[in-house]
Amino acid sequence: MKKKVSVEELQFGVFVAELDRPWTETPFMFQGFVLKDDKQLAVLREHCKTVFIDSEKGLDLPDRGAVKGGPLGAAKLTSVLASIKNKAKYEEQASVDEELPRARAAQSRTEVVLKDVFGMVRAGKAIDAPRVKEAVSNMTDSVVRNPDAMLLLAKMKEKGERNLDRAVGVSIYMITFGRFLQLPREQLDLLGMLGLLQDVGMMRVPEEVLSKTGPLNNVEKALCRSHIEHSVSILKETSGLPTELPGLAGLHHERYDGSGYPKGLKGPEIGLFGVIAGLVDCFDALTHPRPFGEALAPSNALSMIYKWRDAQFDGPLVEQFIQCIGIFPVGALVELNSGEMGIVIAQNLARRLQPRVMVVLDANGNPKKPQLILDLAKDPKMNPDTPYRIKRTLEKGSVPIDASEFFI
Repeated sequence: MKKKVSVEELQFGVFVAELDRPWTETPFMFQGFVLKDDKQLAVLREHCKTVFIDSEKGLDLPDRGAVKGGPLGAAKLTSVLASIKNKAKYEEQASVDEELPRARAAQSRTEVVLKDVFGMVRAGKAIDAPRVKEAVSNMTDSVVRNPDAMLLLAKMKEKGERNLDRAVGVSIYMITFGRFLQLPREQLDLLGMLGLLQDVGMMRVPEEVLSKTGPLNNVEKALCRSHIEHSVSILKETSGLPTELPGLAGLHHERYDGSGYPKGLKGPEIGLFGVIAGLVDCFDALTHPRPFGEALAPSNALSMIYKWRDAQFDGPLVEQFIQCIGIFPVGALVELNSGEMGIVIAQNLARRLQPRVMVVLDANGNPKKPQLILDLAKDPKMNPDTPYRIKRTLEKGSVPIDASEFFI
C-alpha cells in the first residue's frame, strides 16, 4: 500500500515508490528503491519535500496523518516545547548489558518503596518522602547512564499489581522522555516522582470500579475520576516532597483541546510537565494489559497517539515522544523477515528502524537456545544476499513469548 509522507519522516528500510517531482529531475538511476543509507536520504532532502512509500515492498511507518498538519491546522496553540529554556547534554555512559544489573536493582528498590507507599495510603498514614526521593533518584541515575536498560525492565515487568507496575513504568518513561528533551537533572527527578505518585489516589477508589471489565456508569466514572482529587490531597499532606508536585499531579488527564478533566485546561495552560504526564500515561495505558481490553503493540499505540496530536495532545511534543520511543520501542515483540520472533532490547538513535534484537523463537515457533542477538544497524545477514530486517511488531500475547524470563 502506498502512502504520502514527508521526507523528514523517512526511516531506513522503507521503499520509496514515487517522488513529488519526475525521477528524471533527480540523480536517482532507478525509479523505486529501498532507502538504505544517509547518502540517499540526503539526496531526497535536497530534491523533494514529500514522497510515496510502498509498505508492501519495504517497511512501514506509523500513520502520521496528512502531511500538511494535524486536525487543528492553522488554529494550533503554542507548543509547550517553547517553555524549555535550559537544556542539559546527556551521553550514554554504559551499554545495556552493563546497565541492566543496576537498573534491575533500582527498579526493585522502587517497587518495595511504592508497595509501602500504597500500604500507608490505604491505612491513612503519611508517605515516607525521603525514601521516595531516593528511589526515584536511583532510577534517574540509571536512565541517565543508559535509558534502554530501565525501559526494557519496565516493559517486561507486567505481572505484579497493576497500579504498582503502571506507576513504575510511567515514572521510567517520564524520566526517559525528559532526558530525551534534555531537561536538567533536577527536572528528571521531579518527572520521576510525578510519574510514580500522580495516581496514588487510586488507592482510595473502590477496587470493584478499577477492576470492572464492562463500561462504567456515570457514578463509577465519577469515582474513578476522583483519584485525581485524592492524589493531590495526599501529596499536599506529605511533607518533604517538591512543593509543585501536588499541583502537577492534577494535570495528567487534562487535554490539549480542553476536553480533559478536572479543570478543562487547554494547550499551554497545562504546562510542559502536565502534557508530558498525560502523554506518557496514555501510551502506557494503551500498551499495558487492562481489565477492559487487550494491550496494543507499541507501534499501534504510537499511531493512535499521533492521530490525536493537536487535539488531545500537543502536536510537536507527540513528534518528540515518537522520536524518543522509536517505531520499534525497547521491549517490543517483533517478527523478522526470516520468520523468527524476537524482543527489541536496545535502540539505535541514528537508525530507528534497525534496533538491537534478541531472537527467542525460530521460524517454526520453537525456542532458540542460546538466544541470538542481532544488531540490525550492522546489517547481519539471514542468508548471503538478504540482511535481517523487522517485518512487523506483534501484539502482546499473540505469540508464546514471556519476555520477562530473559530479563527479570
